[in-house]
Amino acid sequence: MTSASSEPSLSSRIADFTAQMSKSAPPEVISTLGAEIQKLAEAGIAQRAIATGSKAPGFTLPDASGTKVSLASLLAAGPVVVSFYRGGWCPFCDLQLRAYQQVLPRLRELGAQLVAISPQLPDFVASDVKQKDLTFPVLSDVGNAVARSYGLVFHLSEATQKLQTMFGNPTPKFNGDESWELPMPGTFVLDRDGTVLLSHVDANWMKRLEPSAIVEALEKASTR
Repeated sequence: MTSASSEPSLSSRIADFTAQMSKSAPPEVISTLGAEIQKLAEAGIAQRAIATGSKAPGFTLPDASGTKVSLASLLAAGPVVVSFYRGGWCPFCDLQLRAYQQVLPRLRELGAQLVAISPQLPDFVASDVKQKDLTFPVLSDVGNAVARSYGLVFHLSEATQKLQTMFGNPTPKFNGDESWELPMPGTFVLDRDGTVLLSHVDANWMKRLEPSAIVEALEKASTR
């Protein structure tokens, strides 16, 4: 069974951050972000992403040290959790990565590995690993090729591009191209044969899969 934890849930940490952001950010910032989330929801991207029961697309990508990591090699050792994030500049991604790091020992007890993927250039991926003290592979998917195969890629609206630039987070700076494309945050729990046991993709990038849900899916799989 999943062990109880005194740590606050990921959703509660995100809620606390969002509440503070709502108090301090200008109303036009909040409205722009809300409009972007609404647009993404209406586009139906989340519903077209790789779903539970599907076979996860394979990939080979460099980690923070430049070493190539393949999904096939990870699956050879057991179940894998694959989590796509927008970038280290995203505060919600930061909270998610840190929360997943905290539950990593339990994932390993269950024989699973965790890997995170973003479209950032390798230097920014390496910075994420160092700043957040991450001990699982973080991979660089420059050009979003792998994220695209999982059905996650979207194009930022002009209003959001301006907002990102205003806050010093223009995606070309981090991703090395002018596409202004990002992956919709998505986390996939894969069985050792690559079958998706749990898929979580949400147009609202403020909503992320709880670590406890990952653990529960892996525990359930381990009893089959």
